Amino acid sequence: MTVTSEPLIYDPYSYAIHEDPYPTYRRMRDEAPVYRNEERGFWALSRYEDVMAAFRDSERFSSAQGVSIDPAASGPNAHRTMSFLAMDPPQHGRMRGLVSRGFTPRRVAEMEDGIRALTINHLEPALESGSFDFVADLAGKVPMDVISEMLGVPNADRPELRRLSDLLVHREEGVTDVPQSGIEAALSLVVYYADLIADRRANPGDDLVSALCAADIDGDRLTDNEITSFLFLMVVAGNETTTKLLAHSWYWGWVNPDQVAKPFTDISRVADWAEETLRYDTSSQMLARVTTRDVELHGQVIPAGDRVLLLAGSANRDERYFPDPDRFDIDRDKDGIASFGVGRHFCMGASLARLEARVVLEELVKRVSSYEIDPTGTRRVHSVNVRGFEALPTTVVTR
Repeated sequence: MTVTSEPLIYDPYSYAIHEDPYPTYRRMRDEAPVYRNEERGFWALSRYEDVMAAFRDSERFSSAQGVSIDPAASGPNAHRTMSFLAMDPPQHGRMRGLVSRGFTPRRVAEMEDGIRALTINHLEPALESGSFDFVADLAGKVPMDVISEMLGVPNADRPELRRLSDLLVHREEGVTDVPQSGIEAALSLVVYYADLIADRRANPGDDLVSALCAADIDGDRLTDNEITSFLFLMVVAGNETTTKLLAHSWYWGWVNPDQVAKPFTDISRVADWAEETLRYDTSSQMLARVTTRDVELHGQVIPAGDRVLLLAGSANRDERYFPDPDRFDIDRDKDGIASFGVGRHFCMGASLARLEARVVLEELVKRVSSYEIDPTGTRRVHSVNVRGFEALPTTVVTR
């Protein structure tokens, strides 16, 4: 057990937590597995078993108030921007059922060739220069292009959608709610999506928006507002988290050259590289719930109606489940990672995120023999829920 005289403080708005939350997570697991932050008004669960059990228990841990603790992004209207992530049964099952047809294993598998082409389109110019920003020139572009291709968003509109999605998640130090720039970005996206949906209703194609407009289960159809909420979820959750997964894979591979040497000499190990990154430093660090009744855990009672943070990032580093969890090891057994949740709220985009990561990293190891990252130029994103890099300056030696 970690013993220190320093007070144990976990604040998801803290820039220090954004830089490295893991020592704090370890102390929480050891000293306060049911942690209380009175100032922010939340509880937090940090141990693997507790986090995974709460993910499964939608009766006592409700998602209906949203998955963030930002006041403007939580409450009874959270579903307007987070779709079925902010719903409980039966609404959750209805909404998820209507939109899930775009994420069947067959449909995702059919996207591989297109994802590879998009990757090469961005990767080759970056490699030609020898030095580039891994996030701005590659990791930030491919996921947005993949989502945009799915939705039928024109090439010319994609940089602006990327800029708006960045504004939705970024927090300046000391800001504890969605800032004005984020609110304006959300309004801009609402207008853009309204126009996109209207166009697809009038001129349907083979894209996902057209499929959502046509989705019908026994006469049940999606409204424009419901489609808009799902598009918000796609551009934020589907884009931002995959960008961060790619950059984390690249960064932790550089920090652990003995481990990254394995996929660089055997391309079949690329999927293991990405999966260990998902465990070691997941993009989605935490998701919020609200208790529907008193919950007793580890001798503490969490009252009904209180907000509880489920720390997936901590669960993935819990030595009670993962041996030697602070070691980056692509050979380890990674079954059961908390990164995509579990149960009815298991991430619908998990297979797509894994596919994108594998394809991008495969194309890199085909072309690159070694690389360096400039640690003085790296910058992390500052966000309540999402952890990752905003800038990752890279120099490569090509094969």
